[in-house]
Amino acid sequence: MDLQDMEGGTPAMTSEAAKSTKNDPAWNHNYCADPNNQNAVTCIYHGKETNGGIYRAKLHQIGGDRNAKAYLKCPEDVKKLLKDYMQSKKDAKINYDKLPEHHDLDAFHDLEDDDTEVEELETDSRGHFKRIRDVQKGKAPVKKGKHKRTYGCFYPQKARNCGRASKQGRLKQLKIDEKLDKQRREVAIQYICNMFYHNGIPFNVARSHSFKCAVEAIGQYGPNLKPPSYHEVRVTSLKKEVANMRDMLAEHRALWVKHGCSIMADGWTSTTGQCIVNFLVHSLAGCVFVKSVDASAYSKTGAKVLELLDGFVEYVGEANVVQVVTDNGPNFKLGGKLLETKRPNIYWTPCGAHCIDLMLEDIGKLPLVLKTLRRAMSLTSFIYNRVGLLNLMRRYTGQRNLIRPGKTRLCTCYLTLKSIYKQKANLRAMFSESEWNSSKWKKEAGGKQVEDCMMKPTFWDNAYYILKLMGPLVKTLRLVDNERKPAMGYIYEAMDRAKEAIIKAFNGRDDNDKETFKIIDSRWQDQLHHPLHAAGHYLNPAFFMPIRKLNSIVRSRLDCMLA
Repeated sequence: MDLQDMEGGTPAMTSEAAKSTKNDPAWNHNYCADPNNQNAVTCIYHGKETNGGIYRAKLHQIGGDRNAKAYLKCPEDVKKLLKDYMQSKKDAKINYDKLPEHHDLDAFHDLEDDDTEVEELETDSRGHFKRIRDVQKGKAPVKKGKHKRTYGCFYPQKARNCGRASKQGRLKQLKIDEKLDKQRREVAIQYICNMFYHNGIPFNVARSHSFKCAVEAIGQYGPNLKPPSYHEVRVTSLKKEVANMRDMLAEHRALWVKHGCSIMADGWTSTTGQCIVNFLVHSLAGCVFVKSVDASAYSKTGAKVLELLDGFVEYVGEANVVQVVTDNGPNFKLGGKLLETKRPNIYWTPCGAHCIDLMLEDIGKLPLVLKTLRRAMSLTSFIYNRVGLLNLMRRYTGQRNLIRPGKTRLCTCYLTLKSIYKQKANLRAMFSESEWNSSKWKKEAGGKQVEDCMMKPTFWDNAYYILKLMGPLVKTLRLVDNERKPAMGYIYEAMDRAKEAIIKAFNGRDDNDKETFKIIDSRWQDQLHHPLHAAGHYLNPAFFMPIRKLNSIVRSRLDCMLA
């Protein structure tokens, strides 16, 4: 069968289909010049031939369709007749596809022999379903009726909140065959997972609240839900979501005015070399992204940074801003100081995570630390660049990797060194076995250096020293950089505890940690020691009682109150 035989209106069309098509009133106003080709239809009023069949001809005669040019010579009464006919066909199809209502289910009792028990359910205070055994305390239990039904005819009413059952009223739930229910779910889940696999969607999307809401909404709609079109996803729904986000931003603005807020400027460089600054505002309502700016022309000097920051402060409202947080770059540092001079009621605060990372960077430049970290990186590079040696290493380490990625370069170095130190016994055993001694890797120059490094006690002693030195700062960095709760009221105490932990690790010997404290105090006093941090520490209920007599913290609190 060729393509012509597969299309409607050709000689291959059945007599029933031809009869159904000829019943269309549009044939009274159109004709086919070639009886054997009913796709070529000519309008008797306009005289133009259409190659889309009688349906396409009707679209031209009725007009109003963006994909079909209107025939202006077609009479109005003909347009109305054809439009009413098309609408009636559409309504008939909708009624045919529509599922029966619950009160019409008796008509379907004879379609299936399975009996299904119906139990009455209600929701508890947490929104979970529970069975009602008694209508009222002390009275007879609810009677269970036997009803025959077909699968797919019962669907829960739409919940008002996504993922939560309505807390008012009672729902009817059916006990269905567990095996059949499991099979149906497996089929649906497989289709959903295939969408992830075929489109390269990250698996973390399955944990998102919006994904769960989407699946919930599809299940509540029931069968015959048409998926969104490309245009709906790209234009229609996107515009609605933008409007929703603007409404949400308006709610955030109300809290900015009432309680104040913090502005965060997050700068980064794109692959094309553009300097992009994302502006976010944090308040009691949460953190919200406001806008992104191409700051390539602003980020070079402090005066230009001031112009950038001051413009956004003006947008939010000076009276609503408590602090402006940026990174610790020299240009942003100068711009922040100039902003404090221009607007005395606003604090400029450097990023705490960036400041602690700079402490780790400075410590990483110490000769002993730098030498040990380089040896550790040489070890991992030599092993991971040789597949056979990598497999050998994993056999000895129980399939554990040595490289541990972190959020910053120094965090990665620290975590990797810690992983190497944990595998000390396994690595030394590997380099002592005959499999290594007889391998080609040992004969390489890099192999000899790596083996010497692993067998020398000095490397492991230095690694232990660095882990004790950098460990407390890495823990503080994790605290400051967490996204679960604000760290403003904990930075002051965390830095004090980090220094105490370093002193305790070396038994109070100043010769081991003197240089480290010099680096920490330099960064702390110059950047991270801030009145807002001290005020947050003072007002933190966890530390309020022990610090009432600390004059520096009290002074910082007063500075914030008087500012």
